[in-house]
Amino acid sequence: MRARVALLTSLVLAVGLVAGCGGASDDDPGGAPPEVNLKDFPAAQGRSLKQLLAKLDQGGPVLAPSVSELQVGKNRFGFGLFDRSRKAITNAPAVIYYAPVGGGPAVGPVKARFESLAVKPQFQSQTSARDPDSASHVYVADIDFPKAGDYDVIGMARLDNRLVAALPVSGPTVVKKESTVANVGDPAPVIHTPTPADVGGDLTQIDTRQPPAKDLHEVDFADVVGKKPIVLLFATPLLCQSRVCGPVADITEEVRSERGDDADFIHMEVYKDNTVDKGFRPQLLAWGLRSEPWLFTIDAQGEVAARLEGAFSVKELNAAVDAAVKR
Repeated sequence: MRARVALLTSLVLAVGLVAGCGGASDDDPGGAPPEVNLKDFPAAQGRSLKQLLAKLDQGGPVLAPSVSELQVGKNRFGFGLFDRSRKAITNAPAVIYYAPVGGGPAVGPVKARFESLAVKPQFQSQTSARDPDSASHVYVADIDFPKAGDYDVIGMARLDNRLVAALPVSGPTVVKKESTVANVGDPAPVIHTPTPADVGGDLTQIDTRQPPAKDLHEVDFADVVGKKPIVLLFATPLLCQSRVCGPVADITEEVRSERGDDADFIHMEVYKDNTVDKGFRPQLLAWGLRSEPWLFTIDAQGEVAARLEGAFSVKELNAAVDAAVKR
């Protein structure tokens, strides 16, 4: 099974490599960062990443990508920033720079926006509330890769009134010519998603969230695809390697409560018999997935209208639903 590239999975593998840095301040322990002002960050202007890094203070945070599937063209690049104690950094304006592996002119700064994973209290599951490592936010940058290949992607953040580099925890970022995962404009692969009737009413067999989100299992995807818009979430709140499945399942339930008339909302668990060692369920494989979580919206003609890998916010999910409804 392919290694699951995910925000906290990557972080755990690199704890010993994280350099010291400032985190959220005592005055603002978990608030959103100020709006990014690109003038506060150096323009690449033909310089390499090495040249850009040479002028920065040492000891910056670690950058942990929350995405693994990237292709030529515009990509949503989600990531987290963490200090050496594995504490998430939330109040630092951040940008992205990137360049082909081996050198060459860098591109940047690319603005990173801050997306909160918060939901209204009534939609927060016990699964998320009881997990101290459950993700609370994600940074997102829109990166336009000109060609396929391996890229070095780094972050830069303003911490304690100084610029610091945010270096990735893993190796080069791989950009494919075309995605192997169902993409916008593709016909949605037809799958059967289990309903309570398939498991004798025992929702724990098809939903590891506590409590199970019954409303996300009422319809079989195969019965409604091509007839009305659909929101399809592949996630496993209890067994998630990235620790973001619980929050995004909560987010999906909140948006469903507000927009259930616009689309059918469906949650699909990830692992066979809800056991990691048994591998992915066939429904994920049919969609070309080898990581979690993923969310897709499908229009009434049965085509993919939007896709989100990793963590996403209520705002981002609403935009994805809009894409399916408007199509």
